[in-house]
Amino acid sequence: MKKLIAMLCMAAALAACDKGPAKQSFINTDLTGLSYAEKLSLNDHTGKPVTLDTYKGKVLVVFFGYTQCPDVCPTTMAEMAGVMKELGPRADQVQVLFITLDPQRDTRELLAQYVPTFDKRFVGLYGDAAQTAAVAKEFKVIYNKVEGKTPDSYTIEHTAGSYVFDKNGKIRLFLRHGQGPGPIAHDLKLLLS
Repeated sequence: MKKLIAMLCMAAALAACDKGPAKQSFINTDLTGLSYAEKLSLNDHTGKPVTLDTYKGKVLVVFFGYTQCPDVCPTTMAEMAGVMKELGPRADQVQVLFITLDPQRDTRELLAQYVPTFDKRFVGLYGDAAQTAAVAKEFKVIYNKVEGKTPDSYTIEHTAGSYVFDKNGKIRLFLRHGQGPGPIAHDLKLLLS
């Protein structure tokens, strides 16, 4: 019996040695294998039509917001600029897209001024109201116009998070708002390796 126990202990020890390095896992919400956010058809802030296929070969980060957002949108964009700095030269393999939920006020020209101020590589996307609604529905983004004191002073409540796609154009992650660049950079490095 002692011999059997000794053999089992030795087998367990050898099995533990054979596992190799531990696989790193994502910090953010893993969406791998889910079947939504598969289509996107809008124009970029230079006026060119784009789809998800436009950015195949890069890790893609997609955020929905609007330029007059008082808090979530500018902090998310600043956070992503911090991520790009943390990635260093690997940042050129990442594309950040800002999709406006406010096509009424966010013109191509305004997006062209606003989005690249955070990082010159960032791209703003826009469409008409119907295109915007279709893309938001495809990504399961909830948004709602909240009237202001004047017709043009409304705000938009919206999903506060970003979606990440791998280099093959498959959805992989949902990034929570306000976590800082570190956890995001960690997960993007995994997708880049």
